[in-house]
Amino acid sequence: MKKVSHLLISLSLLASLSLSASCTKQADSPRGYSTAGDDWPSYFGDPGATHYSSLEQITRENVNQLEEAWRYEAPDPGRVQTTPLVIDGTMYVVSPRQKVIALDAATGKEKWIFDSGIGVEAAVRSVSWWREGTESRLFSAVSHYIYAINPADGTAIKSFGNNGRIDLRENLRGDPENESYHATSPGVVYKDLYILGGRVTEATPSSPGDQRAYDVRTGELRWTFHTVPMAGEPGAETWPEGARETQGGNNAWGGTSVDTELGIVFIGTGSPSDDFYGGERPGDNLYGDCIIALDANTGEKLWHFQAVHHDLWDMDFPAPPTLLTVTRDGKKVPAVVAANKAGYVFIFDRVTGEPLFPIIEQEVPAVSTVPGEVPSPTQPIPTLPAPLNRLTLSRDEVTDRTPEMRAWAQIEYDNILGAQQPFTPPSVDKPTMVIPGWKGGAEWGGITADPDNGIIYINVNNWISVATLADTAAFKQSGEGARTYRAQCMGCHGDPREASAALFSLVGVDQRLSEEEMADVITNGRGVMPGYPLLQAPTVTNIISYITSGEDSVAPARLRNRSSNTKYVFTGYDYFYDPEGYPAWQTPWATFNAINMNTGKYLWTVPFGEYEELAEQGLTNTGSENHGGSVLTSTGVLFAGGTWKDRKFYAYDSANGEILWAGLMPGYDRATPATYAVDGKQYVVIAGNPKRNSGGEYGLVTYVAFALP
Repeated sequence: MKKVSHLLISLSLLASLSLSASCTKQADSPRGYSTAGDDWPSYFGDPGATHYSSLEQITRENVNQLEEAWRYEAPDPGRVQTTPLVIDGTMYVVSPRQKVIALDAATGKEKWIFDSGIGVEAAVRSVSWWREGTESRLFSAVSHYIYAINPADGTAIKSFGNNGRIDLRENLRGDPENESYHATSPGVVYKDLYILGGRVTEATPSSPGDQRAYDVRTGELRWTFHTVPMAGEPGAETWPEGARETQGGNNAWGGTSVDTELGIVFIGTGSPSDDFYGGERPGDNLYGDCIIALDANTGEKLWHFQAVHHDLWDMDFPAPPTLLTVTRDGKKVPAVVAANKAGYVFIFDRVTGEPLFPIIEQEVPAVSTVPGEVPSPTQPIPTLPAPLNRLTLSRDEVTDRTPEMRAWAQIEYDNILGAQQPFTPPSVDKPTMVIPGWKGGAEWGGITADPDNGIIYINVNNWISVATLADTAAFKQSGEGARTYRAQCMGCHGDPREASAALFSLVGVDQRLSEEEMADVITNGRGVMPGYPLLQAPTVTNIISYITSGEDSVAPARLRNRSSNTKYVFTGYDYFYDPEGYPAWQTPWATFNAINMNTGKYLWTVPFGEYEELAEQGLTNTGSENHGGSVLTSTGVLFAGGTWKDRKFYAYDSANGEILWAGLMPGYDRATPATYAVDGKQYVVIAGNPKRNSGGEYGLVTYVAFALP
């Protein structure tokens, strides 16, 4: 490792001398990639995931003149999280059913549509682009496949993989038909490699979240990094023996970044499975919740840092690490920064992995009330910057929106554990606050950087989640459908027949989907929901019957699903909401933040978004749940979308957080914008989800581009 590090340091110094002025504002800045200009060729603008553009036409002084230039309605209704790519005047977007669409970036006119015919609804955050000489291709996820597409006409490139696609379930372990692996965030391209992680199920059994590189021309697997180490590999000692055969997770679902000069790939991984019960995976569980630097050519690990040991709270890194340059002792240092859903920001020397601010191992609650659970006695806490969000809640800090809701919240507060102590392990049949919880803190929109000046911008949820475990044995009194639903589905969907604050309520699902359609979703997945291919047909039938009627339709059969043997199951993604459905703690519920990473000090913090109906009542600047990201231009304009309770697309002054402009969207958005130029005219574009209609359905996803008159 020392030899590798010394070699990389030498390369870093060489790269810092050789970068041209066209790629950087400062000649001595070891950036390692080119930021976006007229094109927006990568998911977050460039391989370093900075969300930064050198365009100068839209400024602080004229941004308030922005008006809608065009809009495009995708052919499918549903939810979308896609950031468009723009190359040579053509924009590439994805529909909710994973159709790839080419548009004229100046007019929004449709050029072609690639439709695989699979028709699965899923969240895809962008496509990837590769070009060498006159040869180019797009890569896009459809279900558990990656397709190579000809950008000229939207046809599959048949020489890639198996007739134009590769199957991400292959080369994991065992029979691919028994694996579940999907690409939510796009891969990154380095030389002739397409490098990506993906999404797996979060309950046992779960596929391992391997990071892999494929040949861009042939689809051949070129290297694999095992995020759940195999026997004999470094990190295997942090798992029980034979863990890779039964355990999974540790997946870089948020995406990948790369230093193209040094040839280093950076990923941030999620938690090991099960997300909230670790009794069957004692140990620190490398490489869960890690920032990992890999040799982009070989997949060899160069260094790693684990931000959460033995995760019991789903504290993932939800976005690719961001590359930037900071100043230390008068010298420019190539750095990598990432934030997790706990709200901590970590920054490291990009080459050596040394933290640029001290990180301490802080004692945390080390005793769990769950039999067999052994939490880590310490967790790593950065000394700078300060956390992005609240980490505790006092009784006096519950909501004051109305006297009635405050009184309710204080009574409820007294019945919940962990409000005053971060990293309190979840308990059985007793709710525990997880602050901020699985909504973040940081979310998939990630960090925006001024890459040469060392300043980052990040929008976060200031949220409070509530976790509860239950004894699986109690579920065995129910039929197979009920047991399987509670073990695998209740976490996201709650009680299937009672309206609740569940992440995705199933109330009335039988009015929207046929039994055949429900079976397809359970087996193959849809949207952010992964598929469960291991479930036998009778089990799926029982689940559907339980969801729709509360009864299993056929006699219980033996579950193939291993989760029936898991001792404790997570009962659902619940939140500390008041009876009227609003957060039961004081505002702001979300913020936008600027941090100087040269010093670790905040430059400003402002509320981000608001609830439309509360604003009409006079309660403004509450902050809104948000999941998209932002874009920074060289003129200091910071565009931000992704607020989920208003329909505004914002432009901020990056110097002070002042709102300079707000454009009205046709629906709520959960995406990250892009900015680009065509024939000298600058545009900024973002996707929106039209409001649900009276039948509970989404309208057609709409991409909206804004420009100066």
